[in-house]
Amino acid sequence: MAPPFPFSAIVGQTEMRDALLMAAVEPSLGGVLVFGHRGTGKSTAVRALAGLLPKIEVVAGCRYNCHPAQPAMNCDLCRAPRGKGRPARAKVAAPVIDLPLGASEDRVVGALDLEKALVSGEKAFEPGLLAAANRGFLYIDEANLLEDHLVDLLLDVAASGVNVVEREGLSVRHAARFVLVGSGNPEEGELRPQLLDRFGLSVEVASPDSVADRVEVIRRRDAYDRDPEGFAKRYKAQEGKIRTRIAKAKAAVGDLPMPDETLATAAELCLALGVDGLRGELTLIRAARARAALDGDDAVTRAHLLTVAPSALRHRLRRDPLDEAGSTARIDRAIAALDA
Repeated sequence: MAPPFPFSAIVGQTEMRDALLMAAVEPSLGGVLVFGHRGTGKSTAVRALAGLLPKIEVVAGCRYNCHPAQPAMNCDLCRAPRGKGRPARAKVAAPVIDLPLGASEDRVVGALDLEKALVSGEKAFEPGLLAAANRGFLYIDEANLLEDHLVDLLLDVAASGVNVVEREGLSVRHAARFVLVGSGNPEEGELRPQLLDRFGLSVEVASPDSVADRVEVIRRRDAYDRDPEGFAKRYKAQEGKIRTRIAKAKAAVGDLPMPDETLATAAELCLALGVDGLRGELTLIRAARARAALDGDDAVTRAHLLTVAPSALRHRLRRDPLDEAGSTARIDRAIAALDA
């Protein structure tokens, strides 16, 4: 199997790459929505990120990626007594699971294991995509085309962090905490507001507008298509630097102080933009903390907050029929007014 296109080889698309790195560092952000036209590298960037994620520690053999140090969140099998010994541990790659548009509900949430039921008469549960994505990433390409019943299901699980399955005489509950990453083409339809609000960050991508950048994109993609392994080796050192940067940021992000002045700036900006609820402020400070950790800084500053404001707030603004400016322009105006 060919290695994924290297994350460090992506030309431009700085906001998208930064947003994905912040989501990798701070899972509580709620994920990333990437909107842009076809052929702008959305899926390439998400799949490239998978190779940079630090490995996670799990209970060996667990199909739900249970954390050995968090028994309260574990599945029934991992919580069961194991005598005097502790459960065996293993380190595995952080899961990045694709959710196909045509997936059935049983494939997503899990269902009765028909093979065991027919062969041995045993009523057992076959975990679905939500179980596989626990403690990792769930990627939805063309998220704006996702069927409504799957959207409703995802909203429930994203809010609770638990997948509950009650069917065919089965009653199963398991943790399903994942970073939701979606991509889509705005020309093909809008995302439902309820699901849109669940994404922590929203970024807009476009095709390169300079000849030099377009030529470089074509050159790199052509080189990768002809020799994926050789191309990946050329970027091995750069990929290692990004992997180390993510690992250091994840270790530091929880200890970064958030000054009251920065919190006040977040509240002032959300009030000025008329953002509903408090999710805007919470996302702002989480994103700013992740950005500070990635930058290697010792505290979260106003500059970090204002840098991440467009991606954290642009999808939370109410539509104003009297203001034809885009969401990003409205945020830039509000920031300028705060600085005045």
